[in-house]
Amino acid sequence: MAEETILLSRDIRGVKIPSGDAIEMKQGQPVVVTQSLGGSYTVLYANAYLVRINAKDVDALGKEVVAEDAAAHEGELDDQKVYDKLRLVFDPEIPVNIVDLGLVYDCKIAPIAEGEGAGKFKVAVQMTLTAPGCGMGPVIAGDAREKILTLPGVAEANVELVWSPPWNQGMISEVGKMQLGLI
Repeated sequence: MAEETILLSRDIRGVKIPSGDAIEMKQGQPVVVTQSLGGSYTVLYANAYLVRINAKDVDALGKEVVAEDAAAHEGELDDQKVYDKLRLVFDPEIPVNIVDLGLVYDCKIAPIAEGEGAGKFKVAVQMTLTAPGCGMGPVIAGDAREKILTLPGVAEANVELVWSPPWNQGMISEVGKMQLGLI
């Protein structure tokens, strides 16, 4: 993607990379788009900060929110549909989705028998990060949870960050390795 400088059309809140701290970004300030994956954008703000902009705020960049393909939701809920959703989640510093990075360790789907979500499903995912101290962990896990909740029939989603086994580059899929130029 060629770098593109854009003036923000409104005030928005972003997340600094890699600390995960919130930052207020002001209307009229220039940003340089460095990455656009999974509906969110990574930008250089104030010539000093890499900042992740959530998909709900991309209008401030003059971009449109990309509508999802409804056909992708057809059929019974299964692990593959959850993994397909998780392939839309990216570490803002690495242009490979969390599944192909090998960050997703486990996915469980269970029916909800009682209460408000009866007849629907809860999805529990265990994932890790490339580094335990990454401040973006809660943001990435939150993105994963939001994507899972868009699946028809899903009433609950829990994404847990785990550290065992420790992540290593050997966990990257062949597709991810090709995207990173490792093979």
